[in-house]
Amino acid sequence: QVRLAESGGGLVQPGGSMNLSCRASGNIFRINSMGWYRQAPGNQRELVATITTDKQTTYADSVKGRFAISKDNAKNTVYLQMSSLKPEDTAVYFCRYKYGQLVYWGQGTQVTVAS
Repeated sequence: QVRLAESGGGLVQPGGSMNLSCRASGNIFRINSMGWYRQAPGNQRELVATITTDKQTTYADSVKGRFAISKDNAKNTVYLQMSSLKPEDTAVYFCRYKYGQLVYWGQGTQVTVAS
């Protein structure tokens, strides 16, 4: 069992910045992938960014150049630095831990971009 504890989120103005973090605990495998997905009302959950243990990253085209994902393997923690936020970034952001076919999700944290 893997537990994911997300922090960050809230309300930010357009053009602003916000940081999210997610710490994994429990039965952690050293080689894994962690990342962030988001889901806006009426939409499907979509990829934001992922990062592997060896720091390979993947980004959605919509966030490239604005968001940065990083990972502290020693702390089993993944970070998402979001900048130049837009109203369309508003969503519930979910942390994901993946090892092989095992996938765990965090409970989600709301990010609202509005003036």
